[in-house]
Amino acid sequence: MIGRRPQRRVVDVHAHLGPYSLFHIPDPDATTMVGVMDRTGTEVTVVAANRAIQQDAHLGNSQALAAVDAHPGRIAAYAVVNPWQDPERELERLAGDDRFVGIKVHPSLHRYPVTGSRYSAVWAFAEETGCPVLSHSQHQSPYDAPPLFEAVAAKYPGAAVILGHAGITPPGVDESIEAAARYESLWLEVCGSQMTSSLILAMIERVGSRRVLFGSDFPFIDQRMSLGRVVCAPLTDGQRDDVLSGNARRLFRWRPLPGVQE
Repeated sequence: MIGRRPQRRVVDVHAHLGPYSLFHIPDPDATTMVGVMDRTGTEVTVVAANRAIQQDAHLGNSQALAAVDAHPGRIAAYAVVNPWQDPERELERLAGDDRFVGIKVHPSLHRYPVTGSRYSAVWAFAEETGCPVLSHSQHQSPYDAPPLFEAVAAKYPGAAVILGHAGITPPGVDESIEAAARYESLWLEVCGSQMTSSLILAMIERVGSRRVLFGSDFPFIDQRMSLGRVVCAPLTDGQRDDVLSGNARRLFRWRPLPGVQE
């Protein structure tokens, strides 16, 4: 951590689990991931199973719960909702199983826009309960480009939505920042292969440090590399602490994450 250890242990709000069908991921199992977390000082990581975002949401969500059970206190689970695979069934399951702490949607992968009616139940559930929703976001995507989330925020102002990757590319990050500046229910998450410390600083300068979250996209991206972008960013200790753990603790109130609470 180059002498810059946060005051609290790290919370990673964007990670995956298991093999991916489109390319090889080395060591995507929960046990190996927890071993990396031990070395990075990460207290808890919130995962969505790759099986759930790809082939089978119901089966993949079961795999995520198995990881929670195998590593209590270290792994927390998103329930993936695929708009084409009985979303109401997965929402009912989420509501009844407190091992799920949030919802994950991937509109680009599922080729369905965040503004579509098949997602309405997700946003309504999030607004009613306080359950946070992590969504993939991608510059110029017809399904989840950052400006599309402004329509969601306007219609469901009480639904906390995390813009995963914050739009991915530098222009996407700019769009995400502007969307979050206009709507307080939108949060920015920092993982992605094009993310830089300068972009993270730009987020904080525009929307403040209390709506920017650390995520790694682990194990797609090495958690240590994602963490280094935040640790080495020109932030104050308080800003860095917000991003690495404090904001996640404040956001995940519906079902608090394992570990030390604020």
